[in-house]
Amino acid sequence: MASVKQFQVTFDCAEPERVARFWCEVLGYVVPPPPDGFATWDDFNRSLPAEDRGSAFACVDPSGVSPRLFFQRVPEGKTVKNRVHLDVRVGTGLVGEERLAALEAECARLVALGAVRVRLLPADDDNESCIVMQDIEGNEFDLD
Repeated sequence: MASVKQFQVTFDCAEPERVARFWCEVLGYVVPPPPDGFATWDDFNRSLPAEDRGSAFACVDPSGVSPRLFFQRVPEGKTVKNRVHLDVRVGTGLVGEERLAALEAECARLVALGAVRVRLLPADDDNESCIVMQDIEGNEFDLD
């Protein structure tokens, strides 16, 4: 049996390009080039049937190390808590006040991009602090 070599994380959303571009800013990802034969993504979109235009978008790690993020339009809105979420690792190796300062600085940057701060989960005997947030369509993620 062959082992999996790559995977992508897929988000259901209302506005794929908008959400993808948000995550590009959060993670330092980039929009991949359009398919062969198209100068821009707009050119590619115009080639699709009207009902498929803007129905999907992706972003990638420019180093090629981290997974591709794929965003697909779905008709229904988000109604419950995510069963899977991303941890955005900005405080790795930091503890106490130094960690909290790094988390708060990144939180402020992401709020300026349209994210929502939900709550701080303070450090306890087992875990360091993290900040629960939502992206621009309400998908939960943690600043960790």
